[in-house]
Amino acid sequence: MISTREFVIDDHKEAVALWRLLDGIEVAEGDSENEIANYLSRNPGLSRVAEENGKMVGAVLCGHDGRRGLIYHLGVLPDYQGKGIGKLLADECIALLRKAGITRALILVAQSNPHAHAFWLRSGWEDVPEVMVMGLDL
Repeated sequence: MISTREFVIDDHKEAVALWRLLDGIEVAEGDSENEIANYLSRNPGLSRVAEENGKMVGAVLCGHDGRRGLIYHLGVLPDYQGKGIGKLLADECIALLRKAGITRALILVAQSNPHAHAFWLRSGWEDVPEVMVMGLDL
């Protein structure tokens, strides 16, 4: 039986190991334990973990800037994909963002990950073709 709960900093090591197993999720400089701890403290209760008998089978980071919700690193172990766990985690994040008064959320999907793109489209998300993602290392 799959259960979900809040992602806490003690989940960091296991979540990073899970994300590293998955194509299309890049564990990068912003994913250190300290940076994730800061993210979780700024967005209490929004990030989620899915477990089966105490084993993490899925994890997602979720937060907002007061205006837009952001969902990062939604990942489910390969043996558990296709069972609705990713959708469950995404739906919980969306419900929690709505409860926080957020009316629009965004995600980043790697162009090299058509599986994830198809998942998000099936889940009701839309492409935003007018937008180009840009970044700057600080």
